[in-house]
Amino acid sequence: MYATISKRFEFSSSRQVRNPSLSDSENHRLFGPAVGGAYGHGINGVAYLVFSGPIDPATGMMINISTVKSRVIELLSNRYDHKFLNVDTPPFDRIPPTASNLARHILNDAIPLFSELKAKPVACHLEDTDRTAATAFADGRVEEHHWVDFSAARSTRSPHLSEKENIELFGPAASPSGHGHNYRLRVTLGGEFKPDTGVLAAYDSSRSALFAFRDLVDHKNLNIDTPALAQSPMTTESLARFAFQRLKIDLPVARVQLFELDNFFAAYDGLGRFSLGLADSFHAAHRLHSDRLSDADNLSTYGKCSHPSGHGHQYRVEATIGGTYDDRTGTLYHFDRFAEALHKSIEPWTFKHLNLETTDFVGAPTTGENIVSRLWERLDPLLDHRLTRLRLWETANNRFTVRRM
Repeated sequence: MYATISKRFEFSSSRQVRNPSLSDSENHRLFGPAVGGAYGHGINGVAYLVFSGPIDPATGMMINISTVKSRVIELLSNRYDHKFLNVDTPPFDRIPPTASNLARHILNDAIPLFSELKAKPVACHLEDTDRTAATAFADGRVEEHHWVDFSAARSTRSPHLSEKENIELFGPAASPSGHGHNYRLRVTLGGEFKPDTGVLAAYDSSRSALFAFRDLVDHKNLNIDTPALAQSPMTTESLARFAFQRLKIDLPVARVQLFELDNFFAAYDGLGRFSLGLADSFHAAHRLHSDRLSDADNLSTYGKCSHPSGHGHQYRVEATIGGTYDDRTGTLYHFDRFAEALHKSIEPWTFKHLNLETTDFVGAPTTGENIVSRLWERLDPLLDHRLTRLRLWETANNRFTVRRM
């Protein structure tokens, strides 16, 4: 298993997204309106620093979130927050401060700050607008993310099934009258990254391809108005593959995630793999406390989270499963079974005090790291051991993840 934690930070900057060594026309081709004027424009940047390392059995933590918070806030304050990046923050006087370049440099600036710890920064995810983001990894990889929204109607069914089989498998969603969704498509680009350009695909190319796909499906009845889907099962899994295949013609697409609902998505990647993700939440109280530590050490380790009366969260859980896609039905896994398994796994903790009313954490602190690990042990068998990733948000700022390697 591979475990990570992610901490969210905000900063405000101004920037002009351009490379001073390129012509105006080339800058506009690469960056579009983000080139802006001579004095820059503003962003509310959101950076997620991702760490990986061993979990200390005594504390139940990979790294103390307070340590991450204090060191990264100081870094952002000194170099990025309330700065005109092109003037105040080298090397952005020479290279464009795109989301990808910002993610790379925040990660590289953060890595030395944790050199004495076993947990290390392994990635930085940077959101610079509500439709664009980038992720930089410690191994040098860079990914870019673009969001496309569209509304469409469909009847969920497969042309390879009888009417009776479609109704039995998809229920009311198979009604010939159809139903609709407000879809959100997350398109992730990969490939060779060059800091001098700062993007994996030029603005004019990505905008053209993304808008063309949106026009193909937006405000359409997908069963009737999209001939390219006529012989394909009309499922979220198949739609994700369709989006990947269409966009791959013009863009270096690594994978796509198609959100049919806020808490449900299907994904497809360049290796031909499908996955499904589903989220749910539960309310629980807890107290961070370790029997292996003295009262003084508990207080210094966990701070106010060790208050004897406890505190709590509305935890959000997102489970992702993989496996074999069924070409006949167009499905990876039955949605109702997925939802039932996820609900069943969190139900014993719902509206409970995890330390005092469950036996899952006897001798183990109720840290996010331990909660998500215990939940994996409970949920994976219910999903036929097809779980590939499990995420737990303690708050919007703190996320704990385990992945099957």
